[in-house]
This record gives sequence, C-alpha cells and structure tokens, in this order.
Amino acid sequence: MTSLPDERKKGADAAGGRQTFRSATAVVVWVVWLLFAVGNWIDLAVQGRDHTSAIAAAILLLVTGIAYDTAQRPRIIADEAGVTVRNPLRDHQVGWASVTNVDLTDLLRVHCAQPGERPRIINSWAIHYSRRRQFAADARSRRAARGRRSTFGLPYGTQPSAAGASEEAEAQKCVRALSERATAAQAEAVWAGGTVPIAGASEPYQTGTVGRLDATQATVGTIGARGWLQPVRSTWSWPAIAALVIPALILLVVWLA
Repeated sequence: MTSLPDERKKGADAAGGRQTFRSATAVVVWVVWLLFAVGNWIDLAVQGRDHTSAIAAAILLLVTGIAYDTAQRPRIIADEAGVTVRNPLRDHQVGWASVTNVDLTDLLRVHCAQPGERPRIINSWAIHYSRRRQFAADARSRRAARGRRSTFGLPYGTQPSAAGASEEAEAQKCVRALSERATAAQAEAVWAGGTVPIAGASEPYQTGTVGRLDATQATVGTIGARGWLQPVRSTWSWPAIAALVIPALILLVVWLA
C-alpha cells in the first residue's frame, strides 16, 4: 500500500513554529489494526482458555508492535532548531545549517553536509510517493483506453490519475515546506557571519567595531542556542525496539510453555 503524506499537522506553536508531516494512510492502517487487535484480544479473553489462544494473543501483540513501528511512529518533525526524521527504529536530528537539500524520489530524502565529513542522505519512511506504481497505473489506463473513444474521437484515460496527482502534490508540499525553512535559517546564519568584518578597520577598537563584534557574537550565540548548528545525530529508539523485542519474547515463552 502506498503511503501518502495527506495529513500535515501544522502545530501553530507561537514559540517554535512546529510542523509535523506524516502519512494519513499509515495512521488509518494503525487505527484499523488496533481496533481489530483489541476486538480479538477481548474475544480470546472471553472464549479462549487453551494454549492455542495464548499463542494467538501473543502473535497479535507482536504484529501490533510491528504496526506501531512501521505505521504509527514514522513522521517528520520540523521546528525552530531543525528537522527530526523519525523512522521505525531510528531517529535522525539535523540542524537547519546542515541541511543542503530536500528532494523526493520514492522516499523523501534530507541531504546533509558538515565540514570535514562526507555528505549524508537520510530517507524518511513517513513520506513516500511511488512513481513506478503511478506510471504502471497510467499505462494500464492508456491500454484500457485504446478500445474506448469518446464521441469526439479523443481517448479516455490519457491523463494521469487524479489520485496520483494529489499524492505527488501533497509530497511536494512537504518538500517545499522543509526547503523553505532550511533556506531561511541558513540565510540568517550567513547574514550573521557576514557582519563580522568591517571594511577599512585597522584597529579592533576602531569606533563602532567593538559594538558590532559584540552584536555579531550575540547573534551567532542565538543561532547556536536555537540548535541550527547542531551536528547530525542518529540514535536508536529503544521504545520502538522494545515494541518488537518484548512481544517476540512473550511469543517465544508462550510457544515453549
């Protein structure tokens, strides 16, 4: 199932301007599965009294952990400091100053670069748009239209499907929003750095120099405080790992009991 970035929660935080981008389809899948699992657990608790019922309950718990990690957890969080890419098992935090590009292939990708390090590309599970699937759907539509002509002799189905166009448009909105925030943060950082030199200054205490240097240092300090300059940090999410490991251990114990 293709996951679509249809749901974009724009948290109008006055302080941080926090935005969250995630897949509406994935959220629906998670809610439907959770309702299904809870209904089955209730049924097993009422009617199931044997070893097979215990195994079935443990399997449901394991699949619920997988659904949580792959459907509910992935998202992209953009705030004043930078962007956080939350994938099933890992979190990637990138300061805006390190973001060089944001683009969309099958997955949304955040390109990062830091001085002295090789560039990195972070793929997001939360936003993906399958061009191959869209091309296949369009090809099927064109084949089906070969035998059908409108009353004016024009073929049906030669345009991309509306659903596919909407998917791509929503994904591109996310790309634009992240790119604009990265560009704005980097422009302010460059402006702050560009105020340090003073043309024709021969003395560090020339009139106006000290005040300008102090103002620049304060500005750079503000940028650092906001987190724009923080390096790329990738960490394992232990709660997400526990959501898989604990149900797997429970299933193993029940199976061997």
